[in-house]
Amino acid sequence: MLHLEHSCLFFRSWLALTVSVLLDLKPSACRSLSGSRPNILLLMADDLGIGDVGCYGNDTIRTPNVDRLAADGVMLTQHIAAASVCTPSRAAFLTGRYPLRSGMVSSNGYRVLQWTGVSGGLPPNETTFAKILKDKGYATGLIGKWHLGLNCESSDDYCHHPLSHGFDHFYGMPFSMMGDCEPGEMSEKRAGLEHKLNVCSHVMALAAFTLTAGKLTRLVAGSWTLVICSAIVALLCLTTSYFMGALIVHADCFLMRNHAITEQPMSLQRTTALILKEVSSFVKRNKQGPFLLFVSFLHVHTPLITTENFRGRSPHGLYGDNTEEMDWMVGQILDTLDTEGLTNSTLVYFTSDHGGSLEAQFGNNQYGGWNGIYKGGKGMGGWEGGIRVPGILRWPGVLPAGRLIHEPTSLMDVFPTVVQLGGGQVPHDRVIDGRDLLPLLLGTAQHSEHEFLMHYCESFLHAARWHQRNRGAVWKVHYVTPMFHPDGASACYGRGVCPCFGDKVAHHDPPLLFDLSRDPSEAHALTPDTESSFHQVMERITKAVEDHRRTLSPVPLQLDMPDNIWKPWLQPCCGRFPLCWCDREADP
Repeated sequence: MLHLEHSCLFFRSWLALTVSVLLDLKPSACRSLSGSRPNILLLMADDLGIGDVGCYGNDTIRTPNVDRLAADGVMLTQHIAAASVCTPSRAAFLTGRYPLRSGMVSSNGYRVLQWTGVSGGLPPNETTFAKILKDKGYATGLIGKWHLGLNCESSDDYCHHPLSHGFDHFYGMPFSMMGDCEPGEMSEKRAGLEHKLNVCSHVMALAAFTLTAGKLTRLVAGSWTLVICSAIVALLCLTTSYFMGALIVHADCFLMRNHAITEQPMSLQRTTALILKEVSSFVKRNKQGPFLLFVSFLHVHTPLITTENFRGRSPHGLYGDNTEEMDWMVGQILDTLDTEGLTNSTLVYFTSDHGGSLEAQFGNNQYGGWNGIYKGGKGMGGWEGGIRVPGILRWPGVLPAGRLIHEPTSLMDVFPTVVQLGGGQVPHDRVIDGRDLLPLLLGTAQHSEHEFLMHYCESFLHAARWHQRNRGAVWKVHYVTPMFHPDGASACYGRGVCPCFGDKVAHHDPPLLFDLSRDPSEAHALTPDTESSFHQVMERITKAVEDHRRTLSPVPLQLDMPDNIWKPWLQPCCGRFPLCWCDREADP
């Protein structure tokens, strides 16, 4: 037995040394690493702030399992999401491309997909890392949140479904967890829709009353048709408003396994257990490997569904409780790898899709995350708090434990990294914005391949960063920033999320300039008087932006109208529409 343990230790050491040597030779050497064919486990939290995790500085929310990942692996301290809201950020993560290239952005304020029953979504001609690894023999699974569309022309064409984008297996929400999935104060669209419908009912009722009075006093001529129509519309608006909460819950808050709806609406208190059971089942079925499993947590998005075991445990209220439960889920998943003997053969990655939501605040309660020292949060296209996220990778025996990397990296980098690890080829027929992380992780490269990164808010460029390697500086310019509300606040309170355009944003000429290497909180904008290289930095970044824009091609914007409005004929329903109800999870 002792001899076997020494043999395993020798093999792991030999593999790590071989990997380092191979990566130090030529760019093609990364492809030689594909022979190792690791399992790949990707863990993504929803709306988690970088300041909510212990290894990133939080000492009041307990995240021992994520912290253990960091201690046993590599931690990225300047890991950047391609967007500050979920739909475009996740599209970029899966494709390795800025979401503007795939059309997964909007230009009219609809920042994410608004309903399950819309025709917008990740276009079929986009290539995900799952699609490439599936072709290379990987078992591919997605468990949890999708939020990248479902159907195009009918309720069962599944053109945007995960199974159409390279995943063999899907279990979870085709849409997203949101405040409206649970009755209460944390509404994201119900309250707004109810207000519009109530206004509609009042206006039409007033019209019907006015027309009726006019008819009875003979001041209005003609038939009663207009009066009747106005009254019917008023009644329809009032009725729809009354049932709006239930309609949203049935339309968006349901679970699917592959193409079949298993629970509509969801029984929220058992969802965590169901997801963990599905993860364990997938790992056990595919433990002979290799497998790619993307676990896309529903935590820590509002309404912060938290089981009784974790309620009241954190000093940060329900949000802290939910974060600690998410960390416990990470631990359960890692324990599954240990139990199945897969820890040393699995690359594990942990991140969040973007920064925490500062505006998720009701009364004296904060239901969104904390972004540490970084300014801004979810929905803010340029400020660091909206886009700087945790980035942790562990692969025992290959990646050095406890390593910190301060270079700029991106969620888009996961695409080329896992593709090349899995023996695939990064597509050459399109622009790929991500860069292979392995040389940086292994220490065979000193600097990130990202010299420039662009920061979009919808289809509008809000900011750009330049990593000036010879000076060790990271410059960031802001062309547009949101106007915080009320004056003196640090977010757009009362607005749900900060806008990307219009009269509630400020355009800067000259742009705001910060040196993130000296001022990561973006507290002190530089000027020609305070920074001698101000004009040179501006000129260099301006040229980089121009070069970047020349690589863009026009594509349909999937989040614009009419692709982002609810269409009844696209609504998934496990009964006869509109009676959408089933609970197949409870069946033996």
